[in-house]
Order: sequence, then C-alpha cells, then structure tokens
Amino acid sequence: MSRGELADFLRRRREGLRPDRVPATATHPPGRRARRTPGLRREEVAELAGVSVSYYERLEQARAPRPSPEVLTALGTALRLTVAEREHLARLAGQIPPGAHADRRPVPEEARGLLDRIAPIPACLVDERQDIVAWNDEAAALIIDFGLLPAEERNTVRLAIRLGGTYCRPPAGAEGEFARQYAAQLRAATVRYPADRVLGELVNELAAHSPEFAAGWRAHDVRPVPTLRKLLRHPELGELEVVCQTLLVPGTDLQLVMYTAEPGSPSAAALARLGKGVLDAGPDCRREPDGDERDVVQVSRMR
Repeated sequence: MSRGELADFLRRRREGLRPDRVPATATHPPGRRARRTPGLRREEVAELAGVSVSYYERLEQARAPRPSPEVLTALGTALRLTVAEREHLARLAGQIPPGAHADRRPVPEEARGLLDRIAPIPACLVDERQDIVAWNDEAAALIIDFGLLPAEERNTVRLAIRLGGTYCRPPAGAEGEFARQYAAQLRAATVRYPADRVLGELVNELAAHSPEFAAGWRAHDVRPVPTLRKLLRHPELGELEVVCQTLLVPGTDLQLVMYTAEPGSPSAAALARLGKGVLDAGPDCRREPDGDERDVVQVSRMR
C-alpha cells in the first residue's frame, strides 16, 4: 500500500469536485462556515462514503490502515471516480498486485497486424512508458522517421517536448494539454509498475525539463483522454490539423495511436496525398525495431 500516494490522490480528487454538482453537499446547514476553497470538505466525503470522519482524515494524512474493497468502492462513488480512477485507487491501496516492471516484450503479431489493416491512416503502437514500439510507413512519413532515432528517443513524450513549438503544437487554448495527458498516463503506469527503474527515470527527466509535465504530475490525474488535437507543420504538406486518437489493444498494455483529420477538410486531403505517396514509395517497414537499426528501411528524413 502506497499511503502517501493514496493520500495525495484522495485529496486532489476531493478538491477537484464541485459542490454544486454533488446534491448531497449543495446546501449548507446553519452554522457551517462558508466555503473558502473549491471542492468538498473531508467530512462531506466521509458522509457520502459511509465512513467516519476521523478514518477518512487519517487516509488523507497517510496514517490509516489499508482500506477494504468495500470502502474503496464507497470512496469511488463518493468522489465520482471514473473506471480508470477506481482502478488506480485500488492499486494505490494494494488491492491489485503491481507488476514487477514494464518489460520490452515482442509486439504481438495481432497488434502489428493492426498497423497494416488501418493503413493508409498513420498509426503507431506505444507501451506503458509511451515508447513507440512499432509504426507504419504513413506514421513515419507524417511525424518522423522513427528508424533513424536511437531506441531511447522513440518516446512520444520526449518527441512532443523536443519538437513542441517547431514541428507540432496544440491548438489555441489547449496549451499544456499534451504534457498533462502524458503525465496522467505515466502516473498510472508508475503505479502499475512501481519497480520499473527506467519508467521512474523517465518521469524525473520529464518533470525536470517540462514545467507543464511537472504540473500535470502534481495534479495526480489518471483519466485517459482518448482524443487530442494537434497542429503539425509538415515540410511538404504544410500545416495540418490532426486528431490523435488512442485505443487500448485488448489483452496487452499497448495503445494504438492513430492520426486522422476531419472528413472533407484540407488536412484530410493532405493526409490522403501522404498515404498515396507512402504506398507508392516502395519497401514496407511496418515492423518493430530489432537487431541492427541500420537494416530499418528509411521512408522519410528527420525533420
């Protein structure tokens, strides 16, 4: 049980709840002080969950014993947690055994086959660390020739931070959204694999170099955002507004990341031209990197 992490998660989820959206806490009994900060009070969460105030206070102070599954269920309901947040809560409380580490296992053939079947949509597969473990030709032509990168640099977060503002950027009003989402995904991964040294080092590196990532990490948000919008500046196709959609590959820790555009838009037409150009380019490199990296077919130059 990670008492400190559990306490932090409960506190941040409690503070993130709007009282006016929780009917049982919307009214203020006579004599109760006015709210000075947003979010629910500890006693309100305790009442909603059917536990004593002192016990809930000790949970947020990292002094309580391990909560039972029944208590976790009640807290999840009281705090309006999503499915992903409830799983995260159970892992923090030690109800779900953690994995030893996120091994670099071979990508299942079925998962790699997805990249072939959805072409010409640019797509790649990422693991728990957000490492890019396989991609199709269209993704390499759209983003960067992943085969030219050292293995440790094939990471969506590193690339987003390194290329941010030059090759890719968020739409107006969505600044910092990428970093917050990546922080949420890696926050959940570190609880699933607390002994993964490489994952821990990656988080420390990103937090040190990106204030937005550090802020997202402190927020302790683990809710997945399946759709993000990005503006890509492509050397041949110009600026593209793409929709980045993420789907979990069943039975694995892998996620399928696809880049599409609004139907009928100039960006969709540009992506169609990209797909035709890649499909006519010759050899196929839809595979995960292994062995001598010099054998990877280069389908686009580094940008």
